[in-house]
Amino acid sequence: MQSTEQPPVWRTVWPGALLILLGTAGFFGLLDAVTEQDDLFVVDSPVLEWLAENRTPAMTDVMTVVTNAFGPLVLPIVVLAVSLLYAWRTGSWWDPAMLTGAMILASGLSVVLKLLVGRPRPPDEYMSVPGFETSFSFPSGHTIGASTLVLVAGYLIWHRRHGGVRLALWAVASVVIIGLVGGSRLYLGYHFVTDVLAGICVSVVVLGVVVIVTRLHDRAQAADVSPPDPGQPGPR
Repeated sequence: MQSTEQPPVWRTVWPGALLILLGTAGFFGLLDAVTEQDDLFVVDSPVLEWLAENRTPAMTDVMTVVTNAFGPLVLPIVVLAVSLLYAWRTGSWWDPAMLTGAMILASGLSVVLKLLVGRPRPPDEYMSVPGFETSFSFPSGHTIGASTLVLVAGYLIWHRRHGGVRLALWAVASVVIIGLVGGSRLYLGYHFVTDVLAGICVSVVVLGVVVIVTRLHDRAQAADVSPPDPGQPGPR
C-alpha cells in the first residue's frame, strides 16, 4: 500500500520550534535582567509602588475575582469541565487531551522554574493581602496558566478550522485575558513586571510543544491515507 508523499519533517515542526526558541530566549533574557538587576528589572519596583499607592477598594475587588478565577484551585476544574464537555459533544479526545496535557506541562514548568530561580515575592507591604502569597515569584504561575489556556485553546480551535475571523478573535481574546490576569497579579502586589512577562514566555514555549505534537499527529494521519490505485475501478 503506497502512502501519500510527506514533506520534510522540518517543515512540519518549524513553527512550533520557532515558538519554543522565542519563548526560551525571552525567558532567559528576563532572567538575566533580574539576575543582573538591569534592563526591564528597573521598572519592577516603580510599577509595584505606583500600583500599590493608587489602589481603590472597588478595583481591588475586581482584580481579586480575576486572579482567583485563574488560580490553582479554580482553573484546573474549569479546564477539566471544558475538556470533558468538548469530548462529549464532538466524540474526539485529541484536542481535550492536548489542552489538558498543555496545562499539566505548564503547571510543572511553573513549579520547577520557581524553585530553580528562587526569587522572593514583593514585600508584604505592597500586597493587597500581606503574606497571602508565600511561594517564589519568578515566573508568575497565574500568568502561565491563563496564557497557556487561551493560547493553546485558541490554537486548537483555529487549527481545526482556519480563518481570518477566528485568528482575529484568538488574538483579541489572548491580549484581553493575559492582560487582565497579568495585570491583576501586578495590581494586587503579588508579582513584579518581569515575573508576568516571564510567565507569558513559558506559555509560548508550551504552545510551541503543542504545535509540534499536533502537526506531527496530522502528518501521521496523512501518511495513513493511501491514494487510490489507478488500476482499480472507483466507487460506483
